[in-house]
Amino acid sequence: MAERGCPLEAVPLPAEVRESLAELELELSEGDITQKGYEKKRGKLLARYVPLTQGVDPSLRAEARIPGPSQATAPVPEQQKTRPSHARDERFRSDVHTEAVQAALAKYKERKMPMPSKRRSVLTHTAVEAYTPPDTSSASEDEGSLQRPGRLASAPLQSHAGVAPWLDQAVQGSPASSAASCTSSRPGGRPAAVPSAAAVPSGPEALARVDLHSAPPDVTTGLAQHQHTYCERPQLASVRGAPRGGSGSVLETAGGVPVSSRVSSKIQQLLNTLKKPKRPPLKEFFVDDLEEVLEAQQPDPDQPKPEGGQTAVLKGELLAVGSTWPPSLLATLQQWGTTQPKAPCLTALDTTGKAVYTLTYGKLWSRSLKLAYTLLNKLTSKNEPLLKPGDRVALVFPNSDPVMFTVAFYGCLLAELVPVPIEVPLTRKDAGSQQVGFLLGSCGVALALTTDACQKGLPKAQTGEVAAFKGWPPLTWLVIDGKHLTKPPKDWHPSAQDAGAGTAYIEYKTSKEGSTVGVAVSHASLLAQCQALTQACGYSEAETLTNVLDFKRDAGLWHGVLTSVMNRMHVVSIPYALMKANPLSWIQKVCAYKARAALVKSRDMHWSLLAQRGQRDVSLSSLRLLVVADGANPWSISSCDAFLNVFQARGLRPEVICPCASSPEALTVAIRRPPDLGGPPARRAVLSMSCLSHGVIRLDAEEKLSVLTVQDVGQVMPGANMCVVKVEGTPYLCKTDEVGEICVNSSATATAYYGLLGITKNIFETVPVTAGGAPVSDRPFTRTGLLGFIGPDNLVFVVGKLDGLMVVGVRRHNADDIVATALAVEPMKFVYRGRIAVFSVTVLHDDRIVLVAEQRPDASEEDSFQWMSRVLQVG
Repeated sequence: MAERGCPLEAVPLPAEVRESLAELELELSEGDITQKGYEKKRGKLLARYVPLTQGVDPSLRAEARIPGPSQATAPVPEQQKTRPSHARDERFRSDVHTEAVQAALAKYKERKMPMPSKRRSVLTHTAVEAYTPPDTSSASEDEGSLQRPGRLASAPLQSHAGVAPWLDQAVQGSPASSAASCTSSRPGGRPAAVPSAAAVPSGPEALARVDLHSAPPDVTTGLAQHQHTYCERPQLASVRGAPRGGSGSVLETAGGVPVSSRVSSKIQQLLNTLKKPKRPPLKEFFVDDLEEVLEAQQPDPDQPKPEGGQTAVLKGELLAVGSTWPPSLLATLQQWGTTQPKAPCLTALDTTGKAVYTLTYGKLWSRSLKLAYTLLNKLTSKNEPLLKPGDRVALVFPNSDPVMFTVAFYGCLLAELVPVPIEVPLTRKDAGSQQVGFLLGSCGVALALTTDACQKGLPKAQTGEVAAFKGWPPLTWLVIDGKHLTKPPKDWHPSAQDAGAGTAYIEYKTSKEGSTVGVAVSHASLLAQCQALTQACGYSEAETLTNVLDFKRDAGLWHGVLTSVMNRMHVVSIPYALMKANPLSWIQKVCAYKARAALVKSRDMHWSLLAQRGQRDVSLSSLRLLVVADGANPWSISSCDAFLNVFQARGLRPEVICPCASSPEALTVAIRRPPDLGGPPARRAVLSMSCLSHGVIRLDAEEKLSVLTVQDVGQVMPGANMCVVKVEGTPYLCKTDEVGEICVNSSATATAYYGLLGITKNIFETVPVTAGGAPVSDRPFTRTGLLGFIGPDNLVFVVGKLDGLMVVGVRRHNADDIVATALAVEPMKFVYRGRIAVFSVTVLHDDRIVLVAEQRPDASEEDSFQWMSRVLQVG
């Protein structure tokens, strides 16, 4: 006590003074008293026990609280004398700290043990100067008091007994004594000074463990990494709210009594923030918060499960390969155009049902030649040909003009260009037109072919030219009417090459999400498709086919434009506008032209039933083949049955109806054979919709409304192999009583999504495997997007499409199934013309099914409510 700053251990303090000091320490740490008030009260308590502190500079008076071994006699700069004071608001006071003080006093009286003078903060780094030998200190050093540089060097640690144990503890550190910042709280915020080598305690063990760092730590990487870093600690004002000690529930007060108390939520939150990185791990960015809110759907242990054996690959009949097949479709066109020029190829009807034009094979050949020559030689851009072989060209023709579309399609093939048929845009900002624009842009289309009448109906810009449609690339429009084409020289001949791997045409497809992609079909696939359809349907020369479908895509293109030309057939095309005005027109044309084949959809059969009353001179006895293009839809069976019941008395034979299944990727998947071609008898299956929602096939009673009745779509196409694989995950073969996705391996399938290599590999290069993981074939399969199974007699059944799949809970439903169920509930009494739309909306990671039906004009609100109630019951 003879010199300033003498340690207080030399002065014996009574128990009540120590209790008061402990209470002061606790109040200061809780923020209930300012620094200035703390110094004043502490000075009064120690005034008569430490006389030398009277009259001493207040800045040095606080130094009496610092243990003797770590004190320094260096003068204190002026900037360190000023300490900020923070008076605590009355509203932040609580009874918590009062209870803690009482607990501390009670434990002190019980245990009578000296209290350590150190409260280690999680906001300051552990250093040798931060530790005090517990047996040599009695006064409390505040957590946030500023340590002066050089203090450690002025008092050699070796002169004190028992320095090794606490030095080891200081060097090794503890999780609770880690710090958050090494920046001084002095004005200017300069980094703390690092002790020199002379200040480091001597001894091999101490030197081996002390780690000196001068760089500030990174608090985002955890506290344990910086436990040994020396840094200057901030003042108390900046860390007053820090927890005391290494545990959130124990307080180390000046009397040495650990006090149990609750740590405030703010302090605990700060502690947790310092312990964890500020930026969460990468995987946490992809964790949806709703996963914790939603209860995970658990599968029902009693749900039906497939029990059959593993299915095998179904092989179709061999494709008859002989000298009768032409080398390419263009070679066939040239043959018919030169040898049978007057044979009718295509007849177009107007909206009244009158034939307006009949295109012969000679006209088709000559006009296609003119167009090919014009495209290759008369279109220039900057004295260079605008087009070169392999370029894509858009075909923009209405559904009422099949003649000009056919000329444009074959003209592009002769010019070695790739036609891309699209719909006619009606407005400049049509949403569907924007998706078509994306398709044209991805295909690099720069030229669009159309007719004079169609161009006049397109939206125009102020300059009089065709307007630029939203999302479309810049296009050059070419009218291909006869007067705009140039006759080629006699010595000019197109290269009617053999069918190869090059792209023949691109057909657009709209996915469930609304995006449009282009499906590329090669010349070899086009030829194989025509050959397979010819063999499966038994087409022959000079047959007449009545086509109600869209001739620009899907079955309407394959049968009505491609296969028909290969077999020199005559196609009577029924425009959609005529079908709306007179749904019976296609049947009337079958009678008028004695058509042997007809190509329709189930909706056309349904509409004709509504319009057939009063028609007595109708006969369908000439039909040997009635292809139902959407036979894969579950509701088509009801249309087929109703149509047969009405028209069987008018010459329609039951075996004539031939449903088929197709997709843009696999083209024709399966078709029912006519009996004269050796096809098995038709079959149907009554399936439980509850089991189907779990992907299991179970037969049920037919009188229930909760069942789905499906008909077969025939056999696999000639020259093709088929299998059924699981919808999700690895394409394992399904069991015999399990619903899966149908996959086809054939030379008559599409080849790719144009320009989209990633999804092309997933769809067109699937390798099905057995349960043991062995591939079923050395050739890849194409996913069709059709859900179904293989039934008796190797007949194919389709129960829906992958695009229409909706998952509610753990059960799978298909939009086609929902439509079929709704139509089964009094379809003729409420739903107008079978117009029903089904879609789903996502709510909390689950699909919600929405069904929209158009009611009959004479239906009342009461009828609507009753119909909805019945649909909900059977759903």
